[in-house]
Amino acid sequence: EVQLVESGGGLVQPGGSLRLSCAASGYIYSTYCMAWFRQAPGEVREGVAAIDSDGLISYADSVKGRFTISKDNAKNTLYLQMNSLKPEDTAMYYCAADRCPWYTCYSGSWCYSVPDFGYWGQGTQVTVSS
Repeated sequence: EVQLVESGGGLVQPGGSLRLSCAASGYIYSTYCMAWFRQAPGEVREGVAAIDSDGLISYADSVKGRFTISKDNAKNTLYLQMNSLKPEDTAMYYCAADRCPWYTCYSGSWCYSVPDFGYWGQGTQVTVSS
């Protein structure tokens, strides 16, 4: 069974940076997609960034140019580098994984949804405030 543990959240001022990590244990198949989602209080969970089994990366429009997703296969760890943070980025950030769906996100634009992922971490809180 796959287990995901996020870390790296915290309080940061607007314009600042944070790097989130997601350590995966258990067997991550080569056909797996991995992603970051976030959920603010009272809001639905939304996708942030994903990397598929072929290394194709996609981002939500709201984070393009500011966030970078990467993966270290040797360490079984997923990362999210977040720069130029804004107060509206404040949320609980979740790591997710599962076998990739039949479709692919092209042109770097987010196209997945919450039901595409069956394995979730507990989340790490990111607060952007002065």
